[in-house]
Amino acid sequence: MDFEKKAINDTSGFVLVSDYVPSIVQEIRYYSTYNFIGDRIDGYEQPCAILTKEAARALKEVSNEMNVKGYRLKVFDAYRPATAVKHFVMWGIEDLDQRMKLFFYPDLEKQELFEQGYIASKSSHSRGSTVDLTLLNMATGKEVDMGSPFDYFSEKSHPDYKGVSEEQYANRMMLRSVMLKHGFEPIDCEWWHFTLKDEPYPSTYFEFPVTAELLKR
Repeated sequence: MDFEKKAINDTSGFVLVSDYVPSIVQEIRYYSTYNFIGDRIDGYEQPCAILTKEAARALKEVSNEMNVKGYRLKVFDAYRPATAVKHFVMWGIEDLDQRMKLFFYPDLEKQELFEQGYIASKSSHSRGSTVDLTLLNMATGKEVDMGSPFDYFSEKSHPDYKGVSEEQYANRMMLRSVMLKHGFEPIDCEWWHFTLKDEPYPSTYFEFPVTAELLKR
């Protein structure tokens, strides 16, 4: 195995998010079939969230603050193997498969998902310090209303979209402000997506599969 191949399969800097944030709720969508493609995505061998140690530590701080406010974190995706991103790209090339369009991208054509930045051919998730998440209200056990669901590819999901209610907008800004406070940066088209500003691997795209087995030492 050459050095580059070894590097992109090196799990030594990664941890299970649940080890750092025991209260986190995990709904790893790309392990399931309820996602914008409709199949389990390549590279997702177990429904567990993985992040770099640095990102997991920062997320623990976010969780602690949100717990005090009465909320738990719910994660939809974290580290994403490069093989999964390749699955996305190949799906984008196949024009016939649009079975999940109604649920995730009703107003856009598949190619527009890439053109408008909702899906990337090289994803920050593959660097290991990006997380997709929302909040759960601890009193009700329900997701906080953000005005659009996770992976709903539309202007409605832009963090600053003003077409949502005041409460929905306030919920987005609450999540955003606490994530920024603890070192994460947002993007302009998805309210759920944040990357650690000082990520440890800014130029490395990993491809080891999502499984807890690789992180057991």
